[in-house]
Amino acid sequence: MSKKNNLSRRKKQHEFELHREKEEKEKKAKKLQAKKTKMKVDSSDKKKKKGFKVGKTKVKSKLTALAKAKAAQAMELDN
Repeated sequence: MSKKNNLSRRKKQHEFELHREKEEKEKKAKKLQAKKTKMKVDSSDKKKKKGFKVGKTKVKSKLTALAKAKAAQAMELDN
């Protein structure tokens, strides 16, 4: 009997393949679970913030009329 047709060898190979497939399924399930938990965002943490951080100081995104005028003036000086 050839090595390929040996019953015990075929049986071991079959078990090995089943085991490997099971491990791959578990690995995929873990990755999917990790993605799902990563995508979940706690709604209490999500608050509307006015402004954004630049370096260590907070810059307000809503400019007053005076600030807009100063910014426009500064832009004119740069050009």
